[in-house]
This record gives sequence, structure tokens and C-alpha cells, in this order.
Amino acid sequence: MKLTHSRAVLLMIAITLMWSIAGVVTRHLESARSFEVTFWRSFFTLLSLLVLLPLFQGRAVFSRIRHAGRFLWLSGVCWSIMFTAFMLALTMTSVANVLVTMAVGPFITALVARVFIGHRIPPRTWVAIAVAGVGIAWMHGSQVSLGASAGQLAGTLVALLVPMAAAVNWTVVQRSQAHGEKIDLVPAVLVGAAISSLLTLPLAFPFVATPHDIGLLALLGLVQLAIPCVLSVVCARVLKAPEMALLALLEIIFGILLAWAGAGEVPAASVLTGGLLVIGALVANELMGWRQRA
Repeated sequence: MKLTHSRAVLLMIAITLMWSIAGVVTRHLESARSFEVTFWRSFFTLLSLLVLLPLFQGRAVFSRIRHAGRFLWLSGVCWSIMFTAFMLALTMTSVANVLVTMAVGPFITALVARVFIGHRIPPRTWVAIAVAGVGIAWMHGSQVSLGASAGQLAGTLVALLVPMAAAVNWTVVQRSQAHGEKIDLVPAVLVGAAISSLLTLPLAFPFVATPHDIGLLALLGLVQLAIPCVLSVVCARVLKAPEMALLALLEIIFGILLAWAGAGEVPAASVLTGGLLVIGALVANELMGWRQRA
């Protein structure tokens, strides 16, 4: 699939819209909760990728997965943590909390890469990390002072596992390239979905999901995860990394708005304030970096 730059931008916007439906869809589940929600979404993601991958990469992709090195499997483990923690967090706290917490991913990635592979962090990024930290502290500090439940705070901590696993995943990808082994990210997503399905299956019993729930979770597996993951790889061949990073921020905005409009979940004022600080820090950091590289 070949794209012009403008079409890649439009496709990336559509991808972020697909990513953002998870919150509002989970709010319309009837009975499924916790690990069962995670299991069904991961299971349907696995089934979807088993069909999509051969269409995009040919049947030889499965042979490449079987003979892949340790880095692909490490990446798959990271994806499985991200899948599991994301859906669990959505069942424990608000959509806005989860999405804003995940937004610190680029900064956690910068810190992990600095520690483990020696990447230099420019001063502008240190400033952005500090501002984003203030935003997160303000958001969650205000919730504590307002008497947020232990479950909501636990959900935030679970959501924090997503950017942490993503940071490790990115570092694994960079290390693999240094060792001459380039990871194909979409097969790594398939491996992650398989691991997440296997790990959460025993924890999902007894199944209580209704056919309505299973239909919604199948929608998430296909439309919210499998299809956009494949298409984002296509976009990455055309768009530069800063463009991808900035466009990906739309998931936060779309996700909060969809949960607000489609499920009546009004974000707290502290979440909006903290979220603006985090997103503002991200946008400023990426734009400054883009200008310096130009």
C-alpha cells in the first residue's frame, strides 16, 4: 500500500479514532468485567491478525515468527502487558484518567532509553518531562484530596504499566536493530495478543459475558486494535516520527470526547488541567525537536 503524505495524515487520524473507541465501548458492556474483558479483546485481536497478516505480508510471516530471535518474543511480552493493563485500567477508573496517564509514554521512553542504551536527553525534553510530571501530580493529587476511591487510584497505577511496557518495548526494538535483528512490529503484536489471551484465560473464569458483550469485544479486537496496528505500520513508512507522535495524541482527545458524549463520563476538572499540561509538554517538545532537526 503506497500513500501520499496527505493521505497518510488522514489515515493516521482515522487510526487514532479507531484506537480511541475502547473507553466508550467498554462502558456499554453488560456483564463482562476485569480479566474477562482483557481475554476476549486479546483473543479477537489474535484471530483478526491471523487473517490480516497473511493478506499484508504473505503466509511466510508465520514461518518468520517461529524462527524469530529473542527480541521479537521480548517485544511480544511487552505488548501483552500493554494489552492486559490497558483493559484492566479501563474497568477500574475513568477513560480520561487512563488516557492522560498513558500520555506520559514518550517521556518514560526517553528515561528508559537514557538508562539502558545511553540515549542523550536534550534539555527541552527534560523541561517537558518536568512539566508533564507536574500535570500528572496535579491530576492525581487533586483526586486524592477529593476522596477518590482506592479502586480508581489502583486503576491509575495499572494504567501506568502501559507506558512503562511501551518504553521497554521501544528499547528492545532499538537493541534488536543494534544487533542486526529488525523487529517487525505487527507480528510482535500478534505474539503479544497470544500471550495476553493465554495468561488471562484462567483468570477470566467463570465467563459471564453476554453475546452483546462478546460482540463489542470482538469489535475492539478487530477495529480498535488489529486493523489500526497494521495500518499504522503503513503510515510509519510515509510519516516522520514527530508527525506520528503528534497525530497519536489525538487518541486522548477523541477518547475523552467519545466517553463524554457516548457514555456520559464527564472528565474531572483536575484531569482536564493535568491533561492539558501533559499534552502541551508533548506537543512543545515534538515541535521544538522537529524545528531543530529541520
